[in-house]
Amino acid sequence: METVQYLKIICEEIHSVVLATLDREGHPVTRVIDMMLHDDSSLYFLTAKGKEFYRQLMDQKYLSLSGMSGGEGSMSKKAVSVHGNVRNIGKEKLDEIFEKNPYMAEIYPEKESRMALEVFQLYQGQGDYFDLSTKPITRGTFSLGETQQVQSGYYITDQCQGCKICYSKCPQKCIDLNSKPLVIRQEHCLHCGNCMEVCPFGAVERR
Repeated sequence: METVQYLKIICEEIHSVVLATLDREGHPVTRVIDMMLHDDSSLYFLTAKGKEFYRQLMDQKYLSLSGMSGGEGSMSKKAVSVHGNVRNIGKEKLDEIFEKNPYMAEIYPEKESRMALEVFQLYQGQGDYFDLSTKPITRGTFSLGETQQVQSGYYITDQCQGCKICYSKCPQKCIDLNSKPLVIRQEHCLHCGNCMEVCPFGAVERR
């Protein structure tokens, strides 16, 4: 999927995410925040200037968030996590956010009551996606803005002897046996590390 499709899932299917920053002592602090708007490569949300959350965003200019869609049981849900850089864009897009999220008018009914609100943009970062409803599960990574996407996970090297022990321990059976060295299908890998743990030849490495 393209980045914009992941961002659409965050805003429209998940909407309310758990967002983390650091307090004055450097301890993690979480709260639930609505992701209210997106474009092709960034997310938008708002908060009031009087909140400690606002100060943390202004000081740190960085956050991490995670969210999961609704559904009947965990195995019908989608989960997304993103971490990256944020910036304050003031009143820009504030009217658009209220138009896109009409429930906000029940919280801040008059324009005068919105004077403390300012919009933040998550404009650079990395994201991870899981769709638990597919068999095997679907995993994806994406980047926001000009961030270079970092590929992480487990990879089988040329030291592979084709013994297939890794496949027997893989919970998703996402190792392609039709090549040598064997190949881990990254789009289904859980990053559990079983393959590296059991390989007798040290052929699996974590990157």
